Amino acid sequence: MTGGDVGNEKLRWILWSGWHGKCPECGKGHMFRSWLKLADRCENCGLDFSFAAPDDGPAFFSQCIVAFPLTFVIVWLQIAYSPPLWVHLVFSIPIMVIGCVLPLRPIKGWLVASQYVNKAQESGTEQLWAKLNARARREADERHGK
Repeated sequence: MTGGDVGNEKLRWILWSGWHGKCPECGKGHMFRSWLKLADRCENCGLDFSFAAPDDGPAFFSQCIVAFPLTFVIVWLQIAYSPPLWVHLVFSIPIMVIGCVLPLRPIKGWLVASQYVNKAQESGTEQLWAKLNARARREADERHGK
C-alpha cells in the first residue's frame, strides 16, 4: 500500500465517521450525546473524547462554505432584481440560517475524527492537557462519590 492509499483511507474514515457521528476508533459508538455536544466516551470501545477540541472550527467552516457564498448570491439578487423586503425575510434569511446550522454537526464530527486519526494537538501542550484531564476526572469522581 502506498502513502497515497493510506492517506485516502484515512480521509475516507475521517469523513465517514464524522458524517455519521460515529466513534473514530471503532466506528460503532456515538460521538455525540446531543446535537452538538460530544459524548464523554464511546459506549462501545470506551474512547475518551476529552482529546477533542474543535472549538470554533465548525462555525468557521460553515460560514466559509455556506454563509459567504450565499451572501454574494443575496447581494446579487438585490442588485439585479431589487426584490421587496419580504423576499429576503421569507427566503434569504431562512436559507442562510438553515444553510449555516445544518452542516455544524458533520463538520464538528469531521474535525474531531481528524484530530483523533491524525493524533493532532497543539505542540508543547501534552503535559498541560494531561494535568487538566486528570483534574477534571478527579472532580467528576468526587461529584459522583467515587
